[in-house]
Amino acid sequence: MVADERVVELDDGGLRFGQVTLLLGSEIEVKDTRCQGPIHILAYLPTLKTMRQFSHWLGEHVTNNTLSTQRFFGYGTEIQNRVHDLGGLFIPAHVFTPFKSVYGVGVKQSISEILDPKQIDAVELGLSSDTEMADQLEELHQFTFVSNSDAHSLKKIGREYQTLALKAPSFNELKLGLKALKGRKVTANYGLNPRLGKYHRTRCATCLSIIESYEKGQRCMYCGYKRVVKGVKDRLQELADSSSRQEKRPPYIHQVPLEFIPTVGPRTIDKLIAHFGSEMAVMHQATPEALAHCVGEKIAQLIIAARSGRLQVEMGGAGQFGRVRVDK
Repeated sequence: MVADERVVELDDGGLRFGQVTLLLGSEIEVKDTRCQGPIHILAYLPTLKTMRQFSHWLGEHVTNNTLSTQRFFGYGTEIQNRVHDLGGLFIPAHVFTPFKSVYGVGVKQSISEILDPKQIDAVELGLSSDTEMADQLEELHQFTFVSNSDAHSLKKIGREYQTLALKAPSFNELKLGLKALKGRKVTANYGLNPRLGKYHRTRCATCLSIIESYEKGQRCMYCGYKRVVKGVKDRLQELADSSSRQEKRPPYIHQVPLEFIPTVGPRTIDKLIAHFGSEMAVMHQATPEALAHCVGEKIAQLIIAARSGRLQVEMGGAGQFGRVRVDK
C-alpha cells in the first residue's frame, strides 16, 4: 500500500491513509524477575524503518512472534531503552486491571519497582478506572493519562479515547501532546463509566457477589469458591497515598456505549450511526429533539440520561461488565 501510494509515510512520523493517521505500535507482555506478575506495555515507533528495527530486536527476545501479544523475555527497562533509542513512545497499558498490568499484578506498591519512570511517556488507564481514581497515586501525577479502547474487535474501537490539541495528526505532534509541550496537550479523556468496567469491584468469579474485604487466597464468603478477582477500585484503595488531584488534568468525560443502554439493540444502533455519523456524535452531540425524531422519545430520553450520568449502574467485576438499570 505504501508502494502504490495509498498509504503515505509522513515526515513527522506516522502513516497517512485517507483522512486517518496510523501510528505503528505493539502491545507486549513482560514478566521479568522484578515483576510480581506479567504486565502489558505499549510501544509506538515513528516510521516503518524504526518499526522494522524494533520488530527485529524484539524477535530475538520472544519465542513465538505470531502471537498478538508477545511475551518478552528480558526486563521491562530493556524495552524502554530500545523504544527510546529508536525515538518511540513507551506507555504502560491498562495499568490497574487485575490481570497483566503494572499495579494489578506487576508491583507491590510503586511503578519504579519494575520500570524507569523517566522513560514513561504516558499511562493508559483502562476501562475500570478514570482520572480521579488514578490520581489517588501521587507518583502518577507526573504523567499524562491516555484512555484507549483496548479493542479486541472492530466494534470496540473508540469506546475510550482522548482529544488532543495538535498542529497536525502525526507521531511527533502526539509526542509533544503527551508531554504537554509547545501548546500541544490532551484536552479531554472520554471513557467508560468505571462502574461499568468488568474489573471495577472485587467479586467472586462464580456467584459474582461483591466482596467488600478481601485478602489474597481468601474464598468467597457467599459460595465458598476460591477464585475471587480483586477489583480496580479496591486495589487503588490499597495503594492510595494522595487525596489531591493533579491540577492541570483535562476533564474525564464518562460515556455509556449505546450497547449498554437497555432497549437499544443492534438495529437501533445502526440507525443512529447512519443518521448522526458516529456513536460519539450520538452519545455526546445529538440534541434530544434530533434523537427523538430518529428513534423515538423513549430511547432519546435514555441516551440523554446516559449522557448526563442519570442512569443507575450496577458495578462490574470478575470479568463481567457492569449493567445499566432502567426503572420500569
